Amino acid sequence: MSVLNQKSRRNRKIDKARASFRLNFKLARSLWHEVSCSNVAGSHLRVLSERYSFSIAAADLQFLDGRWYVTHSGLLRLSTRRNCIGIRTTLVDRLSNPTLNRWVFRATVYKTVDSKGFVGYGDADPSNVSPLVRGAEMRVAETRAVNRALRKAYGIGLCSVEELGARPEPSSTGGSQRNSNGFHTSNGSNGSPTRLRDQLCLLIRQYNLDPTLVKAYAADFCGTQTLREASRDLVESFISHVSSAKEDLDGLICKLNSYSQPLEVKQ
Repeated sequence: MSVLNQKSRRNRKIDKARASFRLNFKLARSLWHEVSCSNVAGSHLRVLSERYSFSIAAADLQFLDGRWYVTHSGLLRLSTRRNCIGIRTTLVDRLSNPTLNRWVFRATVYKTVDSKGFVGYGDADPSNVSPLVRGAEMRVAETRAVNRALRKAYGIGLCSVEELGARPEPSSTGGSQRNSNGFHTSNGSNGSPTRLRDQLCLLIRQYNLDPTLVKAYAADFCGTQTLREASRDLVESFISHVSSAKEDLDGLICKLNSYSQPLEVKQ
């Protein structure tokens, strides 16, 4: 009887993993059209879905420049599913320099009570972080250290998004222009700006949000008068922010509704 139970549990686990991949693949095809079952990206997505139960809808994964990257939130959710005992972080004083805003952290992940720990280091300074998080180098360094330790602990070879350095701005010689939706478009074959628009539209449909309120919230989030004035990095950050709304959808809707109210005129 126990053998049958074990076989039944194994089959349920396999079915769940396959269902996870189907959901991820459907969403990936909507967001990133180059992902296909017949190419490396699709095959890699299957492994990430079935082995680690990563979810694109939960913002566990990002597809950038033809490669998959795991996110900090995805790694933390994985550690929770695997019953991680704890994570310890410490500042490495001898390698840090507060004057230059350079920070180095050491993180240790303990998978079990008897675990000796898996160690990872993370560094950050103004030269290797996005302009979006300038001034928060200490937190970025700690996050990178935790990500590396978690990736070691659970055997994840792909890099995390937070470990990436500052991405270069797109060249102005590529014939870029703005479209009617406020996003930059390019004559090149990259297609990334179009994907940003598609991602945001998909999130609006997925959570049944008011597009006008989302646009107003996005402009406020990016610190610009209109969404079309926001940089690509800021729009990406806003999309990532809205993607995590699954955990607090009521809070997001409440936030959006605040943009439907007229602003109080201060005397």
